[in-house]
Amino acid sequence: MDRILVLLHTDADGVLSKTALEVLSAANALGGEFVVGLCGRDVQAAADSIAGCGASRLLAVSGDTFGESRYATDAAAAEALCRAAGAGLILAPASVRWARALPGVAHRLAGVIDTHVTSISMEDGAPRVGRWYYRQRIEAALTRTKRPWIVVLESGCAPAWQGEAGRVVLESVEVANAATRTRVLGVHSPKANEQTIRPDAALLFVAGAGWTKKQADGQPHVDVAGELILGFLRNSAASLGSSKSLVDLSGEGQAVLPFLTHMNQVGQTGSTPRHPKGLATCCHGEEPHVVGWRFINDRRAVNLDANCGWARGKADVVYVADAFAVMARVNEILKTRSAAT
Repeated sequence: MDRILVLLHTDADGVLSKTALEVLSAANALGGEFVVGLCGRDVQAAADSIAGCGASRLLAVSGDTFGESRYATDAAAAEALCRAAGAGLILAPASVRWARALPGVAHRLAGVIDTHVTSISMEDGAPRVGRWYYRQRIEAALTRTKRPWIVVLESGCAPAWQGEAGRVVLESVEVANAATRTRVLGVHSPKANEQTIRPDAALLFVAGAGWTKKQADGQPHVDVAGELILGFLRNSAASLGSSKSLVDLSGEGQAVLPFLTHMNQVGQTGSTPRHPKGLATCCHGEEPHVVGWRFINDRRAVNLDANCGWARGKADVVYVADAFAVMARVNEILKTRSAAT
């Protein structure tokens, strides 16, 4: 059986993300010995939080140089941790930081890499991974003989690891060639109430093209639609998704919701989120949109058309109603509850 390295990095606040803990849980489920490699400005607190994870060793690359995400330093740190662990199988979360750096690390190690992996298991003593192809329509089971093999796991691959914290002793790993010409001067990020993409949210709210179409009075009400959608996001802390048709309306010269971009797009040409629950509004449940919902556990939709695609086995519950009226009432309820608390 391969020696396993779980390659993790801390977030800006010095803790491990939910996806990182899911990868740690996936490594535990494989059985056998594994090593954890941590990268970040100060990783001691993160290491202490996973003291009971069962790792035989905890390696660390830390310092101000590795506190910010840069390709040069991230790749150098990951390479050093991989060489120090001597692992044949390397598991890492699909974070922006690792997704950018690890393909280059695989080349430096003369190994191979698979990204967008959604599952991993042991079959006859060898690791086997699951991955979707052909726009999320075909799932393949893969195994490789070449080592080292880097596997980048998507969020939702396993339950997040939970265990007791403690005090651990880290093995510091020296990094060669970590010099960089890039200086991070600061980070600009949207305010919390302006953020629309929230991977860890309990609910995915998907807006369809119907929000910008003519309503019962024969006129479009894009401004009202924007207020209702943003109001719901603020009150529920949900994540916002969109169908391709709505995102592409600007190219057709039609009115659009200004806060929607292609980053919000869900479906065969967009993202494939894994939120516990999903609510589609003014979306007809057509195949291109629905394919991105296959990992949502509880799927519901609001649509005036009782014969829309959602009503044909693509949603668990369909509410035949006007989404404008429904979301206005929902926002009122959420505001009342928020005021009561």
